[in-house]
Amino acid sequence: MQFLPVIFAPFIGSFLGVLIRRLPEGQPIVLARSACESCGRRLATRDLVPVVSFLALRGRCRTCRAPIGAFHLAIELAAVAVALWAALTLTEPDWVWASCVLGWTLLALAWIDVEHMMLPDVLTLPLLLAGLGATLLLDPGDMVDHALGAVLGYLVFRGVAAGYRAWRGRTGLGGGDAKLLAAAGAWLGWQALPSVVLEASVAGIAVALIAHVLGHRVSRTTALPFGPFIAAAIWLVWLYGVPLPG
Repeated sequence: MQFLPVIFAPFIGSFLGVLIRRLPEGQPIVLARSACESCGRRLATRDLVPVVSFLALRGRCRTCRAPIGAFHLAIELAAVAVALWAALTLTEPDWVWASCVLGWTLLALAWIDVEHMMLPDVLTLPLLLAGLGATLLLDPGDMVDHALGAVLGYLVFRGVAAGYRAWRGRTGLGGGDAKLLAAAGAWLGWQALPSVVLEASVAGIAVALIAHVLGHRVSRTTALPFGPFIAAAIWLVWLYGVPLPG
């Protein structure tokens, strides 16, 4: 039963692909039909089977034969990877499903932040509520710690953002980052917040250094999306816990 989410994962990934493409543009998510990005032909049901349709069509539109972007296949496979990772790490089906909800949402948020430098409230706020709901169902004794974590997560990053703006005169952390850290507190509890912030910061610095070594211009004013690093840290802490000193 713990591997059941893996079966549904490609379909979730297909939906996440729609979210990632349409949400930042303000396009309808559910009502609009999918269409070829080149010729505009509406896709039939047989063209929308996750992974299978892409492979059967050899990555090309059935009508105009234009290449289909690998994005859709990538997000579907990434959703499978999230579910498989959770199923191999945890044994209780309820915890696996909760992990998949968390992981799939973090995946969408990270992808959107990389492409659009934004973390939509329509994803961060439900993720926060889902974290409190998961705590209530799976570990109700920790409800106070997780509710406190949501509050502290938001206030800490809002405080850092306000301090940075006062010091530098420009935005350093967006409101979406604060809401994502609040979601981290809701899922992990306040005790895990230092680990999430530390891991996200170290990963962000490492990526910036690698980009610099590879010849990309990176300076103190370069805007980098912090959401993917927060998302990765949340995921790792959720699955493996807070590292103990020593």
